[in-house]
Amino acid sequence: MADWTIVSRDTQDSLGEGALWSARANAFFWVDILAPALNRLSLADGQLTRWPMPEPIGWVAERAGGGFIAGFQGGFAELDLDPLSIRPIGDPEPDLPGNRMNDGKADAAGNIWCGTMDMAEEQDSGTFYRLAPDLRWARMDGGYRVPNGPAFSADGRWLYHSDTARRTVYRYRRLPDGGIADRTPFITFTAADGYPDGMTVDAANGLWIAHWGGARISRFHEDGTLDRAIPLPAQQITNIAFAGPSLDRMFVTSAATGLPPTPMDGALFEMDAGAIGLPPGLFAG
Repeated sequence: MADWTIVSRDTQDSLGEGALWSARANAFFWVDILAPALNRLSLADGQLTRWPMPEPIGWVAERAGGGFIAGFQGGFAELDLDPLSIRPIGDPEPDLPGNRMNDGKADAAGNIWCGTMDMAEEQDSGTFYRLAPDLRWARMDGGYRVPNGPAFSADGRWLYHSDTARRTVYRYRRLPDGGIADRTPFITFTAADGYPDGMTVDAANGLWIAHWGGARISRFHEDGTLDRAIPLPAQQITNIAFAGPSLDRMFVTSAATGLPPTPMDGALFEMDAGAIGLPPGLFAG
């Protein structure tokens, strides 16, 4: 069983998400969607910094040239820190004011993949987008209730994305032109499993999935069979990322929303999961 620790007791997230390792900053970043806030944990000295955000924020992705792209309720924006600066790019869904960004990541080619969702979680109004380096977005798929992920296979063949509300992780085939095709149900959670939330892939092509309502993370083989599960003392586990110069430190976010106050729910955890991660993608725009 992997050992876990609570990274900091200075803050607990209402809805932790958007796990991101930055080699440039030697820091782990994550968001609290509902606070809303962006968090940074320095791996050099353990200092935690938290920036309030103007509206719900689902994710940040690091730019190759410096700074970040962020996914807000109101759409895409450029984001810089120290000092904080937010510059809107555009809203892909001006006709859906009840929607917000939920989770997103940059791939190895420098694109950002992200999903939107109905904040009330009542409508299948979520869309899966790709933001290209020229800052143009394209609709890649739709009909999501609560989109989560994405994650990219180590061999470049597959993109994983889940609809948490449907307890289903989908697998898309990556196309030579950078697109996706052939969405296929890949892993289905049972009621006892909870709901599939954020994901990441390790260097051996194992898919790690956070269990919302399942109090654990799990690793799955390339064929979708379960390799192992690691229990955690928080009920709503939301996202996973490998961090550190050797990508051997795993950080796991969680959420306290909807639960009675506890020291564990909403905490950020670190663990040695016995695996090595992949370098996160950098947005090329």
